Amino acid sequence: MKTHYDQETDALYVRLADAPVDGSEEVAPGIVLDFDAAHRLVGFEVLNATVNLAAGAVPTLTAAE
Repeated sequence: MKTHYDQETDALYVRLADAPVDGSEEVAPGIVLDFDAAHRLVGFEVLNATVNLAAGAVPTLTAAE
């Protein structure tokens, strides 16, 4: 599992598997699921992450980053 947080767009992406993404579906405002060709979940994106996720769920950057 890999995660990437883009502070500029406030988007958190969680990649669950290395399979190619074949399709995506927005299941709730700002929540997008990515599926492979067999319709298995391979990743998801949370837009407006600081608003849509619980406190402490969004990675914070340190001064060294």
